[in-house]
Amino acid sequence: MSTHSAESAAGDGEKRPQGLDNQPLSSRSSNGSSNPTGAKTMPQVEQEAGVDVEAVKGEKPVPGPMDPSSYPDGGREAWLVVLGGFCCLFCSFGFINCIGVFQDYYQRELLSDLSPSTIAWISSLETFMMFFCGPFIGKLLDNYGPHYILLSGSVLEIFGIFMTSISTKYYQFILAQGILTAFGASAIFYCAMSTLSSWFFHRRALAFGIIASGSSLGGVVLPIMLQRLIPKIGFGWAMRLLAFLFLALLLIANLTVKSRLAPTPKPFRFADFTQPLRELPFALVTGASFLFFFGLFLPFTYIIVQAIHNGMDIELAGYLVAILNATSILGRLVPAYLADKYGRFNVMIIMTFFTSSVVLALWLPASSNAALIVFAALYGVGSGAFVSMQPALVAQISDIRMIGVRNGTLFAIISLAALAGSPIGGQLVLLDGGGFRSLQIFCGVVMMAGSFGFVLARIKLAGLKIAVKV
Repeated sequence: MSTHSAESAAGDGEKRPQGLDNQPLSSRSSNGSSNPTGAKTMPQVEQEAGVDVEAVKGEKPVPGPMDPSSYPDGGREAWLVVLGGFCCLFCSFGFINCIGVFQDYYQRELLSDLSPSTIAWISSLETFMMFFCGPFIGKLLDNYGPHYILLSGSVLEIFGIFMTSISTKYYQFILAQGILTAFGASAIFYCAMSTLSSWFFHRRALAFGIIASGSSLGGVVLPIMLQRLIPKIGFGWAMRLLAFLFLALLLIANLTVKSRLAPTPKPFRFADFTQPLRELPFALVTGASFLFFFGLFLPFTYIIVQAIHNGMDIELAGYLVAILNATSILGRLVPAYLADKYGRFNVMIIMTFFTSSVVLALWLPASSNAALIVFAALYGVGSGAFVSMQPALVAQISDIRMIGVRNGTLFAIISLAALAGSPIGGQLVLLDGGGFRSLQIFCGVVMMAGSFGFVLARIKLAGLKIAVKV
């Protein structure tokens, strides 16, 4: 693309900052051919703050559904999709964010004869199933759209919660909560994440931040709701009331969530799922996310148990997950807004290093109630930013028409980390004789390694330039 064409895309009369190249940062050859990885990256260098220029072949791109100017970036339909996505994340990821409450209750009451590591397989399998189903659900979304997939997922999750409410044996919790509920939550989650990308371009990270805050709100409301209801009406009826709440929210989601683009049915090919990994930026983002996910859910799972072990009152400890999720609302909104303005990779790197540093510098030495509460609050901000911006990073380096498959590929890979993380943490607790030091070190180190992975991805896209929007 010529300099004149790039300037026209940003508006007549705008001047480029000195020293910034207008070509895509994934590099192009002198004859204009695409980079060898095949990655389609949104240009990371803007001419003015908040202005994106997409590199396309030819001197004058023809407007179409994939052209940046065709994205609504707002309006009634787009914001209704955001509302529906918010409800989807409340019921799917918000439920996952309650795993600390279930881990503590199962250890103390329903499954007290089992080890923490064994019990942790319930929540780990739940998280794994929600993400591992991504490639298959993503392919269905690309081929057929979200309507029937979201409806099916809603039915499965609600039915799974009802079955969990009558479970008493370990294998029953594995089947009902670990598999059935999680499979339904997976369909709900991917419907929201994949359809939103087609409605927003310049404000995409902010839109993802808004719907991701639904999971944070769910993580605040649901633990408190369950902890208050279980002593009064029992575990069974508490779970049934949860199912009825999800029924109301998922009704809203089914009426509002839709894609702007018509589905394009294509035959199922396994190569569609492996092709993205041949693109180095996508592979680096996937590897970084895998490492970060290895530690991400350990505080969610064990912070209540650790706080009680350290002498915190059981009722106060039960609010730690709610505090963590409450502050993650801030983490999902403010960094997402800044990411659209200053670069999504830039903000992601800052927030992932912040989160891993909080684990090593604050959670590791924490022993008092005040220290654990402060850690929960700060960790919520950092982890919330990671969760909300990860899909925006994938969309930035992807053809939006393949977003379902590409999101699915990434989440299927990181599901393995989610599956193994909590049981490994439980085993480390046993090796520590009931202590949590090894778990905390493991958590902080793998998250720090993931943070460096995002740095490598940014270097691949933009080189070593610092003052560049990526």
